[in-house]
Parts: sequence; structure tokens; C-alpha cells
Amino acid sequence: MLRCARALCSRLPRGRRAFASSSPSTQLPMDGGDGAGDGIAHRTVAVNGINMHVAEKGEGPAVLLLHGFPELWYTWRHQMHGLAASGYRVVAPDLRGFGDTDAPTDTAAYSMLHIVGDLIALLNTLGQDQVFVVGHDWGSMVAWNLSMLRPDKVKAMVSLSQVFTPRNPMRKPLQYLKSVFGDDYYIVRFQEPGKIEEEFARFGTAWVLRKFLTYHNPGPFYITKDQGWVLPAPEIPLPSWLSEADIKYYTSKYEKTGFTGALNYYRCLDLNWELTAPWTEARIKVPVKFIVGDQDLTYHSPGTQDFIHKGGLKKYVPLLEEAVVMEGVGHFINEEKPDEITKHIYNFIKKF
Repeated sequence: MLRCARALCSRLPRGRRAFASSSPSTQLPMDGGDGAGDGIAHRTVAVNGINMHVAEKGEGPAVLLLHGFPELWYTWRHQMHGLAASGYRVVAPDLRGFGDTDAPTDTAAYSMLHIVGDLIALLNTLGQDQVFVVGHDWGSMVAWNLSMLRPDKVKAMVSLSQVFTPRNPMRKPLQYLKSVFGDDYYIVRFQEPGKIEEEFARFGTAWVLRKFLTYHNPGPFYITKDQGWVLPAPEIPLPSWLSEADIKYYTSKYEKTGFTGALNYYRCLDLNWELTAPWTEARIKVPVKFIVGDQDLTYHSPGTQDFIHKGGLKKYVPLLEEAVVMEGVGHFINEEKPDEITKHIYNFIKKF
């Protein structure tokens, strides 16, 4: 179980300036290939038994940005510039198992209680009693759980792409995914340790990252030959919002660490279901903004749209603002529409 964080004396400052737009990916300076351009500071902090890499920029109320798969702190580079220029201290870690943060070898060390515990320890290290939290994909799942388990640490949260999923006491997550999508569904394919890592190695890190990051289809993601997972690997053109420099940065980190740490998040789905039994029917008691693209595969999961728009999400998230559905936008919403997402985040958190 999570350990209670010790009380902190300081409170976040309340001052802020007018919104400033972020700069596009192609204009992001790369210092020595480490992605630390435009005044983004990098350091390593000891938290919860691991060393965590953290990117930071700005001063003011703290905003914690949590990335998903197959991403890193780098996915937030646009929002970091815009929010920092608007009077916020922006903190974007590489989560456990990703990038330059330690990756424990035990799969069970990636439970949601471990991940949330990392963040509580990070807030203590940063000297923050409360923060705004923004998450995308797995980062959104972490943000939901942080807000559920430790609402005292969250002023408000913004969820991108991933809606809150109430725990179903009658059905384990993997059993449900297999019954709906079958054995070739990507999350199901991720489950056997080592097997999908071997497949990724045959295709090459850069190709695998291009395959995931360019996915712009509302249908489910499968790893089958008819979905392009065949050698020789077909060429994958990049959209305008994703550059070769971006792919190069992601590839440099995943080639160093491998994919196992990131995949262990998926391998803990049933473990998380077991560990969070005491929070069955729990409500999210912090203010929330939910934003999703209408071409996002998560938005088209069975029952999701009805849950969002017919009162189900509001039941579990009573302080939810009306959901924002962005037209023509896929899963990687914060990179595809960086300025719009930065504005949505700013306009929401400035209220508190």
C-alpha cells in the first residue's frame, strides 16, 4: 500500500501571467542530442527506491505532466514552453521504466501503487504540497489513480485521451479485452514477457516507434501481418506534427532502455485490478477536464462514448467539466494539436 507522504510547510504561489503559445516541434533546439533545448532543465532525483529523470521549466504553481506509451517527458515539450511562459512551474518526469528513469526488473514493481508512490515522493522532493496534474494515455491512467488515491495532492487534473475506468469487481481487465478484441489485440500481445520485445527487435526500434506514434485510426490496434507487422518492414511516412528529429530522440532512449519497462504497465493490468479492490465505486473528488480526439481509438472503445456523454463519467467524476472532443484528432493529441492543448490546460487550471 502507499505510504502517507509527510506534510509539507510551503504552499504553491498563486500568481500567473497571460497565456503564451508554444513553439512547434521543428523549432525545438537540441543540445547535444539530449532534447534539453529552450531552457528546459534536466536532473535526476531519488524517489521511492528509484532514480527518476525530471525535466523542468518555469516558476509558479506546479503542473505535473505525465506521459504515456511509447512516449517520454519529451511528449510535453510544447506544453512545457507555453505553460512556463504563462507563469507556471512545469515538471515532466520520465515515468518508472521509461527513458532515463530506472527500470526495475520485477514486473510487479510497475503496479499503479508503485507508480503513484513515485509521484508522491517526487512531490516531496520538489517541495510541493499540491500540484495540477495533466496526463496522456498511461499518464492519464496514473493521473486518475493519483487523484483517486491521494486527492489531497491534486488541485485539479486534465486527462487527455484516456477516460476514467471504474473498477468492475466482476471482471478482470485482460479477460474483458480478450473477449472483445481477441488474442491479436496489442495489449493482449504485450502480456508474455520477452515475446513482443523479440518481435520489436526484428523490426527495429525506430520502425516500431513510427508505427505506434503515427497511428491515426479510430479502430482497435492489432499486431498482425495484415496490419503491416511483416518483414521487410514497410516505410511509414511521418505526419506534419512529428519530425525525424522527434523520432531520433525517442529512438535514442528506447534503444538504450528497451521496451520492457514500458510494457510492464500493461502486464500489471490484472494486478492493479486486485490491488485497487478497496476503491471499487470510488469517485474522483478533484476538478477534472477531459479532452479526446474523435479519431482516438480509446474514444471508440465499446461503450466509451455513451459513458462520457450520457452521464456515466459525471457520476464517477462529479467535478467534471463538459468533455471536449476535438474533430479530426487522433490519439497523440498533445503532439498533434500542441497549441490547442496548451490553451485548454491553461484555461482550465487558471481557475484554481
